[in-house]
Amino acid sequence: MNTNDLEAFLAVVETGSLMGAAARLNLTQPGVTRRVQNLEEQLGVQLLERPAKPLRPTAAGLDAYEHGRRVLQSIEDLRSGASPNGTISGELRIGVTIDLADAALAAPIDRLREAFPDLTIRLTSGWSPLLMEQVARNQIDAAAITLADAARPLEDLAADDLLTQTVVVVAGQDLDVPDKATLADLARHPWVTSQDGCGFRTTLRRRMEAQGLSLTVGVEAPYSDLRLSLVARGMGLGIVTPGKLARSPFRDRIRRISVEDFQPAIRSWLVHRPVTGRLRRPIALFRDALREDFRAGAVRVSEPA
Repeated sequence: MNTNDLEAFLAVVETGSLMGAAARLNLTQPGVTRRVQNLEEQLGVQLLERPAKPLRPTAAGLDAYEHGRRVLQSIEDLRSGASPNGTISGELRIGVTIDLADAALAAPIDRLREAFPDLTIRLTSGWSPLLMEQVARNQIDAAAITLADAARPLEDLAADDLLTQTVVVVAGQDLDVPDKATLADLARHPWVTSQDGCGFRTTLRRRMEAQGLSLTVGVEAPYSDLRLSLVARGMGLGIVTPGKLARSPFRDRIRRISVEDFQPAIRSWLVHRPVTGRLRRPIALFRDALREDFRAGAVRVSEPA
């Protein structure tokens, strides 16, 4: 079996298209097609559902994908182990939940690149449930996620606890809401939230529904800076970690609301499959760098200005 054919098939599955696979592998689309067809002929099965868009693996293709990832990882492990200077190459696929993207794309990535210059780092973002599924399916190698404090990652995954943070409710200076309130008081106002799937929004909705209240979403926005700018302009209430608020350019136009019946916390995790071989050290370094960066940020926020 030609490993180039296998690599092309994996790239098609992961990018969802021949064009994406061709760009990743620096090939033409017909070249990728030929390699996938070669693999199908060798295995005697159809690996992709055609003409589905995005391209999806068949049941046999999904099984071939899982085995193929392990084969290519084993080859990279062999190369790294046989290297005289212990060089780690290949790729490390990291998922980062949108709430953590700012931290995870800064110092921890710098440290990975410095320690493992021959390792290609592929970053994706999404909400925590999807990222956990992608790790479990071997579509990515590790993911930095956030969950409500009472929730835990999937049992089949290794999970490293990074940091637990409180979250606070915020409002624009001119919004007609008292500084000390209950959820019933806040239910009269719209909220500026992330898309459905965000841990903050899910926690808030469940707590309100438990009291017979409804969560009214005024604006959905994916990024914390955008949400805080909307809150500052009086578009609704928001929910954010103290660290995000302290770093926001809109912090002077926003006030915290003390909510006596809503004081949640979130926990950040790095999840991955049990790791052996060449990715063990890079994942451990990324975990340690994330943990240091998160905790240093928490200390800075708690210090007097």
